[in-house]
Amino acid sequence: MAKIMTQEEMVKEMIRNGVVLGHKRSKTHPKMRQFIAGNKNELELLNPLTSWETIEKAIEILKEKLSGGGFMLVVGTQPAAKATVKQFADEMGYPFVVSRWLGGTLTNFSVIKGRIVHYETLKENQVKGAFAKYTKKEQLNFTKEIAKMSKTFEGLLKLKKLPEILFVVDGEAHITAIREARRLGIPVVAIIDTNDDPSSVDYPIIANDHSRKSIEWIIGLIKEAITILPKKAE
Repeated sequence: MAKIMTQEEMVKEMIRNGVVLGHKRSKTHPKMRQFIAGNKNELELLNPLTSWETIEKAIEILKEKLSGGGFMLVVGTQPAAKATVKQFADEMGYPFVVSRWLGGTLTNFSVIKGRIVHYETLKENQVKGAFAKYTKKEQLNFTKEIAKMSKTFEGLLKLKKLPEILFVVDGEAHITAIREARRLGIPVVAIIDTNDDPSSVDYPIIANDHSRKSIEWIIGLIKEAITILPKKAE
């Protein structure tokens, strides 16, 4: 990272960005209690030192898996994460999911890949004016199909093969994606909060996963760490 923060600076940064603010105590997962340092107004407060350790560990595995041209699939469909996830993935050239996770995206990848190719073909034909030979009704149907498919497949256009690693914002919200990755032996890094099961992912980032400010801060650290990695030649 460009700036090496002291422990005190790091704690202040995490507090300022809401990284250590969890959910209500009533929603706390039993396995998360070891990471909780206190409680304020019924909201759990995460131990900033522990959270920082998990961020560092996650960054190290990401650097390891992405070095030499590897890539990750980035997933964040909740309102607080969508914009940040999309911007990060676009800037880094990674595939992403910010709408609904399509079951089988990883475990049934051959079929999903075929759907992605179909979507690409439709878009290309639209740009080339290839639909002009069809009736107006047929052209309208093609346009509707493209619009419908774009919500699911636009972010997956760069998913030409299975990813080296899966990065998720909010483990509980994307448990299907996590299970698919783990079934295939694809390591999972996920920002998880006090209501999540930390054992459900390989490399949990123990932090606030429902605040845009927290998500932006964590992803900013990740981006800074992996931007310098060598890119795979096209």
